[in-house]
Amino acid sequence: MTDRTASAQPRVLHFVTGGFSGATQVALDLVAAHQASGRFQSRLVLRRKRNTSDERVQKLRDGGIDVDVVAGWAHAATVWQLRRICLAFRPDIVVAHGYSDHLWGRYAALWAGVPCLVHVEHNSRERYNRWRLAQSLWLTERTAAIVGCSEGVRQSLQERGFPSSKLLAISNGIRLEPYLQEPPPVLQRRPDIVMAARFARQKDHATLLRAMAVLRQRGLTPTLTLAGGGKARAQQAAQRLSAELGLQDQVRFIGLCNDVPGLLRAHRVCVLATHYEGMPLSLLEGMAAGCVVVGSQVVGVQEVVRPGDNGLLARHADAESLADALQQALQDDDQAVRMASNARREALSHYSLQRMTGQYEDLFARLLQGGAP
Repeated sequence: MTDRTASAQPRVLHFVTGGFSGATQVALDLVAAHQASGRFQSRLVLRRKRNTSDERVQKLRDGGIDVDVVAGWAHAATVWQLRRICLAFRPDIVVAHGYSDHLWGRYAALWAGVPCLVHVEHNSRERYNRWRLAQSLWLTERTAAIVGCSEGVRQSLQERGFPSSKLLAISNGIRLEPYLQEPPPVLQRRPDIVMAARFARQKDHATLLRAMAVLRQRGLTPTLTLAGGGKARAQQAAQRLSAELGLQDQVRFIGLCNDVPGLLRAHRVCVLATHYEGMPLSLLEGMAAGCVVVGSQVVGVQEVVRPGDNGLLARHADAESLADALQQALQDDDQAVRMASNARREALSHYSLQRMTGQYEDLFARLLQGGAP
């Protein structure tokens, strides 16, 4: 590693789950942005999960990302190994992403004597019990800033008792380059539906499949393409439900997709059925691709989607309501054209990755100069 005296760049270490979730992607985007801007020297540390792929980790290294993987089988092992990395890398800032990784990341950073800690919360509804919340509030006293990945997440943290003086919102952003080319007109696309999201307890594939069954009862038989990896158990449960509902001829499970922009541009409707979100990247990508977007009415999603203007919302976990929204998106051509156009324009102007990473880097610079969040 480069000696401290050889570089004037402040050092930032990002710690996040190795499950390659949305939080992982944000941390990766920030590390890449630090390298591109030259404002910070950066390192990424992943906490190993069952689905942490050594092949994906090696691909990151081959792409020039400095990345380590620490144990995930015990919290003590995670903290111990991360502390050793901190002692070697000597970061000026440790950014700990997501629950519960932000606990273990900050414990390790404190133990290693890191001068500045940042906590990033990526979801509006995490499983804080009283003990975990007490730990987090104790760590907050020793943390310079707490970032919510949307205004809804910031508000949810404030409602849990986190001090407003340390809270701020920085909305997630997406890479716009794959979406800058004008997409096919929405009415010339396949009149079908796509959901690109990992299979996990957070996502509500079950309600979406039940909504597809409702549409079938109404005489509508669009194809639903489900793209994404995630937990095998969750995907298998969705496949079983699809079979039970008799939807095998309508639902495609395609796994990880190497061309999500192309997949989105081919479909009229992009849906995100979910129980909770921080900032829904899959919907932002659907907006940028010029789809008609439909989402569950939950924190994070309802911050992005304005019903009838740039998309449609359905009541949470309500198959009939979701079927109504999907039917409207598929059948109301005039509204579809207007909503898709508004959504694309808004995604390109407000949700760029460059905007997100610039706001984070400005925050880090302020903190290192002793400023407030």
